Amino acid sequence: MSRLGLFIVSAVVVTVVILANTLYIVTDRETAIKLRFGEIIDSSIEPGLHFKVPILHTIRKFDERVLTLDNLPQPYFTAEKKRLIVDYFVKWRITNDEQFYITTSGGQLSALRALLTQRADEGLRNQFGTRSVQEVVSGERDELMANLTTNLNQTVGDELGIEVIDVRIKKIELPNEVNDSVYNRMRTEVMQPQLISMQMHLMKIQNFMNSLEV
Repeated sequence: MSRLGLFIVSAVVVTVVILANTLYIVTDRETAIKLRFGEIIDSSIEPGLHFKVPILHTIRKFDERVLTLDNLPQPYFTAEKKRLIVDYFVKWRITNDEQFYITTSGGQLSALRALLTQRADEGLRNQFGTRSVQEVVSGERDELMANLTTNLNQTVGDELGIEVIDVRIKKIELPNEVNDSVYNRMRTEVMQPQLISMQMHLMKIQNFMNSLEV
């Protein structure tokens, strides 16, 4: 290869390397921030093709989609000090890239999961601690989840730079003694109207029989 050809090939290779380190793309499923020697200088980069100065600038990208925190089931106590095993998940998304980056030590999802798990755990303990087993299992589960979602958003937005979309309880495991108690109570509540109806029916029959004797 001639010197001119070698020069052209070298120039092309250098150009490609420079462009590869100068251009970057942010998709519509991502958000990104630009740092200069570790300091955030742009926290609102829109989707599209952008430029950066190699070595001087660093780009950190984050997933803009709704993500899920799904941990192992945890124990919580009700107002009667009954121990329940609760399986739940949290739907969340990043709303403040700068705060998210700072709080999570550079945008580490593992750090965010640990912090969000702690906040959700505290919220669940508070919600379960003010309710009975019967209220948790039946009537007030939806209210519990709605309250927890609202309360979490009052803290994690400013603190973690995220929004909690939803908190869902997948399953509540009851100890055997609690399970039997709840089952018996629910059975009594279901059977009570039937028993009253049966008693009224028997009274009508008795009254009819008494009228025949007269």
